[in-house]
Amino acid sequence: MTQDNKLTILNLAKQTMNSEADALKHTASKLDSNFTEAVEAILSCKGKLIVTGMGKSGLVGRKIAATLASTGTPSYYMHPGEAFHGDLGTISQGDVILAISYSGETEEVLRIVPFITQNGNTLISMTGNPASSLARHSHIHLDIAVESEACILHLAPTTSTTVQMAMGDALAVTLMKMRNFQAVDFAKFHPGGSLGRRLLLNVGNLMRSEELPIVSTTCNTTDMIHTMSRGRLGMVIICDEGGTVVGIVTDGDMRRAMEEHKEDFFKITALDIATRNPKFITPEAKLIEAEKMMTDNKITSLLVADTEGRLQGVIQIYDLKI
Repeated sequence: MTQDNKLTILNLAKQTMNSEADALKHTASKLDSNFTEAVEAILSCKGKLIVTGMGKSGLVGRKIAATLASTGTPSYYMHPGEAFHGDLGTISQGDVILAISYSGETEEVLRIVPFITQNGNTLISMTGNPASSLARHSHIHLDIAVESEACILHLAPTTSTTVQMAMGDALAVTLMKMRNFQAVDFAKFHPGGSLGRRLLLNVGNLMRSEELPIVSTTCNTTDMIHTMSRGRLGMVIICDEGGTVVGIVTDGDMRRAMEEHKEDFFKITALDIATRNPKFITPEAKLIEAEKMMTDNKITSLLVADTEGRLQGVIQIYDLKI
């Protein structure tokens, strides 16, 4: 491939992204009271938000419905063709319908509008033509018009579907804020994922509590080395007779002490090179809190202790990964 061809590839990619970015900014500048009304209609909905659309708009609609459902707005996607052949029965009177059609003239979508009207449902449309049939028969219209598609033929839905997706995300994020939807709520809908695991499980569920590398305050360096090797945590934990954490010594501390003390290295005790009053977390804390504490302090292991400072266990950053 020639250098010119490589430059052409990069230029086309940048042109596509810039074109879509400009369209998003233009759409954001056009947002008006219709968007507010759409959010209010969904918030006051007694049933579910049903998203429908054909072709590429339908694929975007699936994603919008999935995002809404996972962020506190009960929602699902309904194929307009299947709806006209029986699935209209899934629509309850308390539901709100979000219909997506860039032209606003998609036959399959328009065919179900009379039922939606007769059933008393609120119809929100998302089109690129406020004068279209779908827009005119909707209670609320969201304008997603773009000047042109990023496609070099200006035919394939590219910029328009990006704007559709962004409008759906704007609805989801706004609704999350209005519902005071929290991270723990998100985790409840994603219990099997890494995020859900970290948000729902406590540190006590995963901490290591057996065979911890614990040494006394008077422990010498020889015993520290043996205890650190057996513990395989890269550190030893110094505790007093009551089990309260006094300090820690890491393998890095040991290496630095060897360089500093040289032949006197084996004459020092654990407390001589310890980090006093190390950071710890309680067993009741969420895994996400432990992860943040380790990330903020650039450490890979965290002591777990009760509120009195008595050692309960150790949790490592690797324990938080699935």
